[in-house]
Amino acid sequence: MSVVTFRRSLMSVLLGLTLSSHAMAATEIPFWHSMEGELGKEVDSLAQRFNQTHPDYKIVPTYKGNYEQSLAAGIAAVRSGKAPAVLQVYEVGTATMMASQAIVPVHQVFKDAGIPFDEKQFVPTVAGYYSDSKGQLISQPFNSSTPVLYYNKDAFKKAGLNPDQPPKTWQELATDAAALRKSGMSCGYASGWQGWIQIENFSAWHALPVATKNNGFDGLDAVLEFNKPVLVRHIGLLEAMNKKGDFTYFGRKDESTAKFYNGDCGITTASSGSLADIRHYAKFNFGVGMMPYDETVPNAPQNALIGGASLWGMKGKDATTYKGVAEFM
Repeated sequence: MSVVTFRRSLMSVLLGLTLSSHAMAATEIPFWHSMEGELGKEVDSLAQRFNQTHPDYKIVPTYKGNYEQSLAAGIAAVRSGKAPAVLQVYEVGTATMMASQAIVPVHQVFKDAGIPFDEKQFVPTVAGYYSDSKGQLISQPFNSSTPVLYYNKDAFKKAGLNPDQPPKTWQELATDAAALRKSGMSCGYASGWQGWIQIENFSAWHALPVATKNNGFDGLDAVLEFNKPVLVRHIGLLEAMNKKGDFTYFGRKDESTAKFYNGDCGITTASSGSLADIRHYAKFNFGVGMMPYDETVPNAPQNALIGGASLWGMKGKDATTYKGVAEFM
């Protein structure tokens, strides 16, 4: 072997070792989430963009099922010592995560990583939902949402309704749903997330408490008290619509969203987070309106409740991983 050939071979080996070493240096950061469909694609894209600009880290997003399934998977992983570095948890699981002793508060993750973090960049009401009593963020808001009304403009026009005027009250919605059914639609109105929209948000929208102890903020021994005349009357309206065939129940979660974008239902109340899928799949003109209110309740509407989910830093990782988590967040 000539000296020139030997040098070239040696340089090739050294270059290969350098590239291999660089690839091995990337710290993997498991990120478990519940985003599917178009939102799932966006999560993958988000991770890819981060990885391209942060070669020292590699975010590894993994879909773990719906919100309930991913929370259960996260808790099981904590018990087995195999928790991800980042776990997306829906707002219903916030109290569970805070009490789990399995997390590192987000403000602490940033502080330990030496990365500046301005909590004021978030809408105060959103940040407050995921903060402790000192106003420090425990988890980072990720896909916050609120209930909205989606309606099929083409179906409205066919039913003789104004396609630029969604129903503002539940009474108007009942009338519009009946008109849609009369025009030939199999489903006038359907709703996703029944408990969140029809009870929790309906109550907040009309300034009604759903529990004692300041809606549970003043103690864990709060008692549900949503069995009030206004809410009973609202559920009665839905029952009457259901008996006439104008309201169809498809399930407790977001089953109605697909029924809407497939063209089966003319109106649905669902999460604002459903917009991406509706925009992608709907083959008709649609509009978005505010969640309806009961016209017989004074001073309505008031405010809605935050939905969606936030990102939690999980315990048991090294400093390098947490620095990557902070960079990602």
